[in-house]
Amino acid sequence: MEKKENHQNFVLGKGDGHRIKAQDILDTLYSMGDARQRDNLMRFFKTGKGEYGEGDQFLGIRVPEVRTVVKEARLCVDFKEIEVLLASPWHEARLCGFLLLVEEMRAAMPKARQSPETGAERREEIARFYLKHAQRANNWDLVDLSCPKILGKWLLLPGPDGSLPDRQVLYDLAASPCLWEQRIAMVTCWMIIRADEYEDTLRLATLLLPHPHDLIHKAVGWMLREVGKRDMGVLKDYLAEHAPHMHRTTLRYATEKIR
Repeated sequence: MEKKENHQNFVLGKGDGHRIKAQDILDTLYSMGDARQRDNLMRFFKTGKGEYGEGDQFLGIRVPEVRTVVKEARLCVDFKEIEVLLASPWHEARLCGFLLLVEEMRAAMPKARQSPETGAERREEIARFYLKHAQRANNWDLVDLSCPKILGKWLLLPGPDGSLPDRQVLYDLAASPCLWEQRIAMVTCWMIIRADEYEDTLRLATLLLPHPHDLIHKAVGWMLREVGKRDMGVLKDYLAEHAPHMHRTTLRYATEKIR
């Protein structure tokens, strides 16, 4: 594996029909680690005792650098190899695995002039694989960088049987005891909001309003703000009913763009 000194480009042996192994990616990530950056990331992502990211381990690689590895490996990594990345104790390896799934979903989307059903079986496969490993997205960046572009896109297009996927999956995630699955339920709505569909976002927001954790307060407020960007009337009507019951962080996020 050849590596340029500036750590900005990597050759993972990619070629026609070549399948890249998880170990090749892990070796590349290990070579990019930076001890000082690792300490910064561990503080930023709250890995201390009692914090939400307690015990998470970092190599010390920024997201843009991880994306350079994903760019080299995209569409050349089998699910069983992505599963190895998602099982890694290293945060950046899990990020790499989830971003590879984002690229898989991007490739499975119908192109211009193709039927919306084009790629439906592959999208279903990717989404189900993501859901199986959703708890490995165990920090807010892993959630936010993956779920809208995987689950969000999947939910907006017909499945293999021609019908839209059942959005009950979002309510099941919201009812999970896992903080990260609850955040996935809310942040997935970002893509649905962009399709000018708000009902599920508002229902999920209401379900999660009593949640005790700050990361859910922020996610709910963020998605409500996104609704307001598309239709301020919908947001104002929702706030008129629910603002008195909102955590202050949720309300601050939701009203950030209201003048």
